[in-house]
Amino acid sequence: MRRWMCFFLAVCSLLTLTACGQTPPEPEADSPEAPVEEAQEPEAPPEPEPYSIYDPTVMPEGGSRDGVTYAAYDGIVEHLFFHPVVAYPELAFDGDAQADGIDDFMVTADEYRAILQSVYDRGYVLVDIADVWSETTDESGNAKMVKNTLYLPEGKKPLILSFDDTNYYEYMLSNGFAWKLVIGEDGKIASYGKDPQGNEVVSRDLDAIPILDKFVEEHPDFSPFGAKGCLSLTGYEGILGYRTQTDTKSWTEAQEQNRQKEREAVKPIIAELKRTGWTFGSHTWGHIRLGTKSLETIQADTKRWFDEVGSLVGPTTILFYPHGERPDGDDWQKTGPVFQYLQSQGFRVFCSVGINSFSYIKKDISAVICDRLHPDGTTLRGSDKVIGWYSQFYDARDIIDLDVRPDRGVRWTPKSGA
Repeated sequence: MRRWMCFFLAVCSLLTLTACGQTPPEPEADSPEAPVEEAQEPEAPPEPEPYSIYDPTVMPEGGSRDGVTYAAYDGIVEHLFFHPVVAYPELAFDGDAQADGIDDFMVTADEYRAILQSVYDRGYVLVDIADVWSETTDESGNAKMVKNTLYLPEGKKPLILSFDDTNYYEYMLSNGFAWKLVIGEDGKIASYGKDPQGNEVVSRDLDAIPILDKFVEEHPDFSPFGAKGCLSLTGYEGILGYRTQTDTKSWTEAQEQNRQKEREAVKPIIAELKRTGWTFGSHTWGHIRLGTKSLETIQADTKRWFDEVGSLVGPTTILFYPHGERPDGDDWQKTGPVFQYLQSQGFRVFCSVGINSFSYIKKDISAVICDRLHPDGTTLRGSDKVIGWYSQFYDARDIIDLDVRPDRGVRWTPKSGA
């Protein structure tokens, strides 16, 4: 009788659990009756969205594309360049030894967005610097550079953008900049860094490169050929936030293993940048002065750039002068031994810094020299004459954010009524 009573109570207990929406406990994991769970496959990254690149030196068939009429353009091709943008002004402009230099040579992410909006509103469209000039041969078979006719949407003006020092140097990591480029969960280029509270942040709103990507997504007519900008890279602290460099003072097997990991990690970033309209140029390996360093030093530096940077980003014909300093002291009036050497290494377009988008095709060697304008703190705070150099792009008085920058004054005249 007792056995039947125990059986009856057990059945009642089971029915009560079921009625309450509960289930009996699962068997222990090591029980022979426990089901074996299969390992979950990691989610595959999203398929990249298609991205089209067109050649602006070729007129679209029938003179139009997507309902837009194109016309030949042989005028000035403007060129603006930026350094990495300030993501967190409260870290950048905190009064430390770096603050004034950052104020001089950088713009904030918000100022950068305002500049993009202004040049877009004023009818500029992006073109790749490598499409503006080409190398050909003259009647004697000598190589020479020529400026290409561009076929632009009717009424539009061409604009090159370049970005110096997109390496994310060590000093930047604690001074309000992004730390490196990554591919986000959506498969698009984003920046990684830490906010002022120390939280990790992956964003498309805090660095010049993803900000421009987003702007083009929202305004596709700003980049009718798919061009974005040219990234001007040194190599002495790696590239794009990845420590791909070697150290000549000391080197260990562990350092080399880490360097190889960093090289592998940056390759998908480079591939996605190239696929979506970004190109690369040299800023020398060590950010060296080409006007004062010896030829031997420049040769060693150039080899190192090709070994450590060029081996990752591929060949380039574009060289951006560090500090804007011209080889041999003058690359316009003469062609000295440094310039000849750099040209022999495959560089054809040599970019300095100036007050307008000057360019000159050299007669005695196959090369182009050109100047770029520099939106930054020095020019945003500049005199009426200085801000006038930028007036075709934007009004500096509308761009500069004096609420977040250090109180260092401005030299321009305020707008009437301001």
